[in-house]
Amino acid sequence: MTLEVVLFPCLSDNYGFLLHDPESGATAAIDTPDAKEIAAQCEARGWTLTEIWNTHWHPDHTGGNVALKRRYDCVVRGPHRAAGELPVQDIQVAGGESFTFAGQKIDVIHTPGHTDEHIVYHVPSAELAFVGDTIFALGCGRLFEGTPEQMWESLSKIMALPDHTRLYCAHEYTLSNARFALSVDGENADLLNAVEDATAKRDAGQPTVPTTVAVEKVANPFITAGSATELGRRRALKDAF
Repeated sequence: MTLEVVLFPCLSDNYGFLLHDPESGATAAIDTPDAKEIAAQCEARGWTLTEIWNTHWHPDHTGGNVALKRRYDCVVRGPHRAAGELPVQDIQVAGGESFTFAGQKIDVIHTPGHTDEHIVYHVPSAELAFVGDTIFALGCGRLFEGTPEQMWESLSKIMALPDHTRLYCAHEYTLSNARFALSVDGENADLLNAVEDATAKRDAGQPTVPTTVAVEKVANPFITAGSATELGRRRALKDAF
């Protein structure tokens, strides 16, 4: 069985994602940046939204929960530590747990740093992970609630996934991330190759998402940092860049 992924732009720089099983018709929205656009994408394909998977509580990831729940009566999953902050949450999930979607195992990975409760949804059978705002192509999320040590551990968990795993990050930040990455690691040939590829995609009007574990291992400045201390130093530089 092959699960389908649909990616589409939302808001100013978010991406929306739908994960669909053609056999059962099950369809999950990973985060809900824009209820109208998510519904339009479903309607265009004749799909019915059956689940919402939230990665963290920020409004650009949960803002469509209420409207989509009302429209589709779908099941809303999200991190247990944010139970009081996630709109219309039905099921709480925690790192180390798993659940089944369309007969496929979905692993939950706790990745604090950007927010305390942030989680990643890993779909081993489809060789992909929905990583929210923990990692971006050539970047990582701001440390709004967590520490460099937490973010380093979270990124390490993601980098422990198979190299070919596709990482669906929630924002189109790559070229902005690239400018900063070049300022701290400009002689990295793998980074230069990744920047060239991302630039070509954006010039062609294409998304730079998904990226892969293999690319981020060698090109992402917050991973090549090599330690939590250096990650923290680079994150502080990025915040002021």
